[in-house]
Amino acid sequence: MSSDQPQNWISSVQRPSDFDVFWQSTLDQTTQIDLDVEMTYLSARSTDQVDVFDIRYTSYGGLRIAAWYCKPKGPGPFPGLIHLPGYVSEPTLPKSIASAGYAVVGVAPRGKLRSNDVFNPGYPGLLTYKINSRDSYGYLGFYMDAVRAFDMLEGFPEVDSSRLGVRGDSQGGALTLLVAALRNEKVHAAAAGAPYLCSMMDAASLTQSYPYQEINDYLRVYPEEREVVRDCLNYFDIHNFADRIRSPIVVNLGLKDDVCPPETGFALFNQIGSDEKYLYTYENCAHDAGQFVGQAKITNDFLAKHLSPEAVQ
Repeated sequence: MSSDQPQNWISSVQRPSDFDVFWQSTLDQTTQIDLDVEMTYLSARSTDQVDVFDIRYTSYGGLRIAAWYCKPKGPGPFPGLIHLPGYVSEPTLPKSIASAGYAVVGVAPRGKLRSNDVFNPGYPGLLTYKINSRDSYGYLGFYMDAVRAFDMLEGFPEVDSSRLGVRGDSQGGALTLLVAALRNEKVHAAAAGAPYLCSMMDAASLTQSYPYQEINDYLRVYPEEREVVRDCLNYFDIHNFADRIRSPIVVNLGLKDDVCPPETGFALFNQIGSDEKYLYTYENCAHDAGQFVGQAKITNDFLAKHLSPEAVQ
């Protein structure tokens, strides 16, 4: 942690004047593409309580994206949940979440395992992939993969569209906030742990850790592009999406986090537009952000309160 009072830190992120136009155009372009969902039942991974499927769907740029889909046995209706992955970690097979009563999609956005045959900038690599252009930056399609996974889940007949949620930690926390912002009329609860991709240029100077050091590595090679990079990242910084969020949301931060600096998390939380938002901070925790000292239960209880799952027996 780089300051004694991270809650008072001020972000340098600027919101581009055409931010809303850019993202509406991107969403319009993306939603014109047929999802063309292919779902394959996996009997070896399924249990007496939970059905497991391999899913492929079409997203931004026509790329086929992979996901796991787990749901309780039976016709439903079930509350729907999107589970989004971290930067380094691979998408989890979310059977335990389905056992709690959710129809849940574990997304593998482009570059993640099972989707990396169509796009693979490597890790490290994604954060700075074509970072000098908003129209080709790696996170453009990556963001849309998360949004379209939510759209896909909403359309499943066994899913109750009045009980839709999204959750994730680190990069998954950032994507949670993104989906809650861009689908703010449809997301009914969100939980974001140690959110990444917030005040990105600031974070690169606040921490000595990767992935943010990828930005510093890039600028050491291309120092003349600093302002070009800053301008590009302003379109993708989750800080600029947060005021759109309307759903109940819980955010948790570790005050010793050297991966996603807590300063950026506080600034992000202050921007969230929801009337029902909760922040949990953990003084002695790093990037786990309290998951092992009680936050996991807080998050699960929060989602259950708003989405009303029924655990399978």
